Amino acid sequence: MFHTTRLMLLGSGELGKEVIIEAQRLGVETIAVDRYEGAPAMHVADRSYVIDMLDRQALRKLVEKERPDLIVPEIEAIATAELIELEEEGFRVIPTARAARLTMDREGIRRLAAETLGLPTAQYRFADTYEQFAEATREMGFPCVVKPLMSSSGKGQSVCRSEEEIGRSWQIAMEGGRVQQGRVIVEEFIKFDSEITLLTVRGAEGTQFCEPIGHIQKDGDYIESWQPHPMTEAQLAESKRIAKAITDELGGAGIFGVELFLSGDKVYFSEVSPRPHDTGLVTLVSQNLSEFALHARAILGLPIPQIKLAAPGASRPLKADAEYSSYRLLGTEEALALPDTQLRVFGKPVTKTGRRMAVALATAETVDAAREKATEALGKLRVEGE
Repeated sequence: MFHTTRLMLLGSGELGKEVIIEAQRLGVETIAVDRYEGAPAMHVADRSYVIDMLDRQALRKLVEKERPDLIVPEIEAIATAELIELEEEGFRVIPTARAARLTMDREGIRRLAAETLGLPTAQYRFADTYEQFAEATREMGFPCVVKPLMSSSGKGQSVCRSEEEIGRSWQIAMEGGRVQQGRVIVEEFIKFDSEITLLTVRGAEGTQFCEPIGHIQKDGDYIESWQPHPMTEAQLAESKRIAKAITDELGGAGIFGVELFLSGDKVYFSEVSPRPHDTGLVTLVSQNLSEFALHARAILGLPIPQIKLAAPGASRPLKADAEYSSYRLLGTEEALALPDTQLRVFGKPVTKTGRRMAVALATAETVDAAREKATEALGKLRVEGE
């Protein structure tokens, strides 16, 4: 019998699917877990389970049943208190249970970055009630950014631009949070020139950085990313300093998506994800090793060679425009007819308005050309309900 490492993935979306594929290429036994049947990573895993990952007892029962060597969170909405106990009992959580807990909500990671590590961030306030929230927005001034403490893919985020929009921003935050609770963060609106993701890899041989990834977000969710993003030497050095400080503090092994704002000659820390980042989907075509391959190697303790840019690349996710219980993805033949273009179709069982269903990927001689090609490929794709 072939004895191998057993990996349990908590959250089985499109990013987790790529992690499972890379792990299986290295002979790892994989288990995909999510709150719904037919999640993307379940299509390629050895086994899969559907549980409420916020249910501590359900999570513990499954871990004790499968006895994984590695527990790999892919989303924020997990009973992190139970992960901490499981880690204390000898289970290995990636990167660490503390990192999963701190990054599960924006308060923990923001206080760590700004108050403990002294990293440059936007000013911020927290609020538990609508009254506190309204007061916080007025103190911060308009416009300001509003986010629920826990959400994924930017859900629940908005820019509150005036007194009249306070109620709307509160409602968006309440509806978009993974855990329905009142606490939100109100942030200073930084007039940034651009925002980047600096993928930071902590492996057995130290820390490495990928080339910076530029991206555009709308309502907190990314709609385009590209690599590399132009930066001055000073900006890049400061970005690496910030990324290393926060990832060293979180510890463990794996890839971290460190989000930063570039404003003039200043760099501000925004957020960090202790796992592959959605904007990093571009690395499937732009690097010698994708962020998913890097994550797999790092958590398995395998050597990681120098990370190199293979070609300038870009990504454009396809989002559903309506809710369908049955659907088809059209235009794949036309999109793939474009040179140096690839697609990843996620295979999610149903659509929801704004849900990512696929991503168009392209490379070219320049970033601008790659962005144009990815946009052209996206334009060929559409979701049709049945």
